[in-house]
Amino acid sequence: MAITDTTPRQKATSRTPLMIAAAVVVVMGAMALDTTVVQIGSDLDARKQAFSPDAYGAAQFPAIQSSVTERAIDAAKLATELTADKAAAIAAYGVGDGIGPVIPVRLTGVVANGRSGIYDVTVAGVPDTIRIRVQTGPAINGTDLRDATGDIAFGAFTNQIEYQDAGAGINRAMSEAILSDVDRDALTGRTLTVTGVFKLINPKNWLITPVEFDVQ
Repeated sequence: MAITDTTPRQKATSRTPLMIAAAVVVVMGAMALDTTVVQIGSDLDARKQAFSPDAYGAAQFPAIQSSVTERAIDAAKLATELTADKAAAIAAYGVGDGIGPVIPVRLTGVVANGRSGIYDVTVAGVPDTIRIRVQTGPAINGTDLRDATGDIAFGAFTNQIEYQDAGAGINRAMSEAILSDVDRDALTGRTLTVTGVFKLINPKNWLITPVEFDVQ
């Protein structure tokens, strides 16, 4: 009867734990090299936290409001300049060149009928051929405030969703700051003074998102 030599198998078996241990050490070393220690409260820790549109909006709105207020052009003057030379008016007052440049404007007018929180406003010195509407909420649409200064760029955000959410957060911050006490049911017939912005998609149809709102 043949006798089988088991010695090599035993040597291989004895080496196996050492090989596994070595592999574990290599893997753990690689993980350690690829790991960044983040101190709680540091800038890196803040970047790793989930994006908060409302916190972002609250932080950004005061600067947007200040910029728009400083640059706003009288509505009657703007209407005249747009009619005379649209390109020149855009170059003088517009920000951005996407769907439409965002233009800051200031007006005082009488509130006409509205729907869904958007009211027509009749402004002295502005031709009847130009329709002016003002958003009063509670829902504020668009990204006009986000795009009003040209300082907030897509590249600062993780993706398109976060970029859109930033605009919504700014809208909510504005609404909370200047529209929370507005009695929308009692606006018709009142005199309204507004500073705000609109995207110049149609020069004869302005939908203004306010940064200052005063009912007289």
